[in-house]
Amino acid sequence: MLVLGIETTCDETAAAVVERRADGSGRLLSNIVRSQTDEHAPFGGVVPEIAARAHVDVLDGIIAAAMNEAGVAFASLSGVAAAAGPGLIGGVIVGLTTAKAIALVHGTPLIAVNHLEAHALTPRLTDSVEFPYCLFLASGGHTQIVAVLGVGNYVRLGTTVDDAIGEAFDKIAKMLGLPYPGGPQVERAAEAGDPNRFAFPRPMLGRQDANFSLSGLKTAVRNEAGKLTPLDPQDINDLCAGFQAAVLESVADRLGAGLRLFKERFGPPKALVAAGGAAANQAIRRMLREVAAKVQTTLIVPPPALCTDNGAMIAWAGAERLALGLTDTMDTAPRARWLLDANATAPAKFANTRAGF
Repeated sequence: MLVLGIETTCDETAAAVVERRADGSGRLLSNIVRSQTDEHAPFGGVVPEIAARAHVDVLDGIIAAAMNEAGVAFASLSGVAAAAGPGLIGGVIVGLTTAKAIALVHGTPLIAVNHLEAHALTPRLTDSVEFPYCLFLASGGHTQIVAVLGVGNYVRLGTTVDDAIGEAFDKIAKMLGLPYPGGPQVERAAEAGDPNRFAFPRPMLGRQDANFSLSGLKTAVRNEAGKLTPLDPQDINDLCAGFQAAVLESVADRLGAGLRLFKERFGPPKALVAAGGAAANQAIRRMLREVAAKVQTTLIVPPPALCTDNGAMIAWAGAERLALGLTDTMDTAPRARWLLDANATAPAKFANTRAGF
């Protein structure tokens, strides 16, 4: 089974071809990604209109490169998959419309993929992990702990009630005058900083639920930075180190709660899996190894290139769904928001927050 995957939900234009064998294992034949960092850097963040136009300009070439690298023709494809959401709606429209055109011209099944599901299933491509497993998902505006029970079968155990981890890193970077993209810049600065200089809060520590909150921590960093203005380089390093240390301790605690809830409801997980851009942070990876060792489970983290947005994860999710006969029609609509767990509800007192979607 050969599937072309198209990813355009944010600021990466990507396409890939994967093969899914009869035994359920996978092989990556190509994976082409073009980042839009240079286009968005002058604005300090992603500008949706610029992102959508950039996708239009380069997507055809990216797809051609992916097909050429894989050495396959459109007629050989078993399916065409595109991220149909959640994401910036302009970009989602570009990718999904292109996939529909390819499917129509070549008479190939269309698979509309939930971007979050693609992250959730990537470890089955890279490591052939079996269900059920516990997923720590930190992608874009999402930070969640999810029980992955099967293809299309997800139970959200915890979620952020305000900022996602990636957002918080980017906002701290912008606050401290670090270049875009901010996450890697904060990680780099933290390596040269003193994590104990500032007494930052550890949000949600010790709660029985598995939810996250980072807005209070972000405000605490802003307050300390305001006391020190103008900031010298070591101030910035120390602020980043303290912020990252607080995030690590909070996430470790929240994951511990999530793994407990998983075990109570579904038994021991086959693995703890991390996916999304934040999983590329090496300090977060070290923390995840400690959490997995504490609960005596295996940690699986895809290679960094498959943690950030890419076409391979879309193609693989499409292949997994296609293997079950799950395809979509040409009237499938793009979606700015799309719950991974359709039955998820916001935690008590957080109905009108980020936790509501």
